[in-house]
Amino acid sequence: MMGNYSFDRALNEVSASSAGGAPFLICYGATFILVGVLSLTLPRETSALLVMFQGGVALPLALWLEKRMGTARMSAENPLKDLSAFMAISQALAIPFLIVVYNINPGQVPVVMAGLGGVHFLPYAWLHRTKVYTALAVVVAVGAFALVLGLKTGGSYSAILFLVGIAYWVAAPLVYRHARNLVAEG
Repeated sequence: MMGNYSFDRALNEVSASSAGGAPFLICYGATFILVGVLSLTLPRETSALLVMFQGGVALPLALWLEKRMGTARMSAENPLKDLSAFMAISQALAIPFLIVVYNINPGQVPVVMAGLGGVHFLPYAWLHRTKVYTALAVVVAVGAFALVLGLKTGGSYSAILFLVGIAYWVAAPLVYRHARNLVAEG
């Protein structure tokens, strides 16, 4: 017990309030695919900037969608509230690293973003108690790396963006269904 919360209740509330993270996967998946389409015609430097900062569009949309898809609000007393917030914003700390990568080789931005996504999603497997996030982390990180090895940087650039967007969209209904099942059990 953690105050008035059992550990399971705290975890269930995190999943219920965030719809298992599905709104973020939906919105970020859309922006990755959109930037992937744009990368087919835009100069590499321009599309790399769009890749780096597509979260400026996806994040507010995801927060809006989360309010509509979440089945409950997270209580201020939930002992996991701070942890879930720290996990959510942790990727922002990678922006300086992305700027360095962009300055060295803009063509590497998608593979670095995919790797960061993989690292970011792994703890969500624990938080939401689903292996879907483990699989998603492996698919985006290892898949992007495999594309770079197989297609080289130039050929893999747009393919990585499409891989990430589609992987997010495939995972979204799975994590959403899992979160709804946790709520039903709770």
